[in-house]
Amino acid sequence: MSATKRLYFIDAVRAFAILMMLQGHFIDTVLDVQYRDESHMLYSCWKYFRGLTAPTFFTISGLIFSYLLIKAKQTGCSKQRIRKGLLRGLMLIGIGYALRIPIFEWLIGEFKLYFLIVDVLQCIGLSLIIVILLYNLVNKKTYIFSGLMLLLAIIIFTTEPLYRTLVIHKLPLIFSNYLTKVNGSVFTIIPWFGYICFGAFIATLFYKYLEHPKFKISIITVFFVVGMVLIHKSSWLFKELYLMFNVDVFYGVANYNYLYTRLGNVLVLFAVFYLAENYVKQSLILKIGQKTLSIYVIHFIIIYGSFTGFGLNTIIGKTLNPWQAVIGALLFLTTVCFIAFYYVKSNAFVYSGIRKIYEKVTKQSRYKV
Repeated sequence: MSATKRLYFIDAVRAFAILMMLQGHFIDTVLDVQYRDESHMLYSCWKYFRGLTAPTFFTISGLIFSYLLIKAKQTGCSKQRIRKGLLRGLMLIGIGYALRIPIFEWLIGEFKLYFLIVDVLQCIGLSLIIVILLYNLVNKKTYIFSGLMLLLAIIIFTTEPLYRTLVIHKLPLIFSNYLTKVNGSVFTIIPWFGYICFGAFIATLFYKYLEHPKFKISIITVFFVVGMVLIHKSSWLFKELYLMFNVDVFYGVANYNYLYTRLGNVLVLFAVFYLAENYVKQSLILKIGQKTLSIYVIHFIIIYGSFTGFGLNTIIGKTLNPWQAVIGALLFLTTVCFIAFYYVKSNAFVYSGIRKIYEKVTKQSRYKV
């Protein structure tokens, strides 16, 4: 992405999503059960906006990764970008599993399979690898890739009732956890890969039309209009499709339409941040958006006690009242961001280290052959 055409709103959206995730996980971990009243307006609003975090993260990940992947062909760096993307995907999968490894239990000989559950990092990591495979499958043709991503996204979202309660018995746990939540997985590749696909489709629009003088106002308008239609009319549309074609899957979508409505929320969010891009170029906001992986890892260790088993979920638990939870969330956000900024190496440093290890391993394997 050239310096003149850097999409600052992407980092701003990522910053918004990571901060929403931090406060969401913290408050959900420490807020006393007696205050979780969905009839209360403030709690209901908090829960609704918390639900934006994951769809935003997946969609923006698909957008930025696919945009850089497509741009790499223009600059003749496709092989390097593909290799970097594969390593990044594998790294995210590895970190996702590592964060749930109970080291102390393993040291005393207790080996449980809970650490094999799939969370957001594994899901995004595998999604990036799939995007690369599909991009190569269509021979790096942008138009075909664009259509394929949009088609896949619609299919994944629309067929969600068919796999909503999917149970897989004969597949090994390490694989089945990517497809079903029955064993405790927080995220599964379907339907969440659908958001990655929508993000990839949007990336092709930016790649094709970003230089057009009226592109920004046009895409903001499209984001807002399509987003509002998905929020307010997509359920109605699927009810009409069910009445017209008598296809049960349309009825299933219409009566539990969280995927399309959340996508609508994400598009409206994109519109707002892209419209306000000139006002979100603050260094702090951009820095937060560029440190999402470090922030995620730090917050996970503090809240859920990765490796040690001692986190805020066991030390404090669900014991705080709303004011205590809000003040605690602000302190938590500040602490995690401070650690990420000043005591953790950058994501680029981590990626370069992994690439060096990868290159050493491949060289050694070639020598052995």
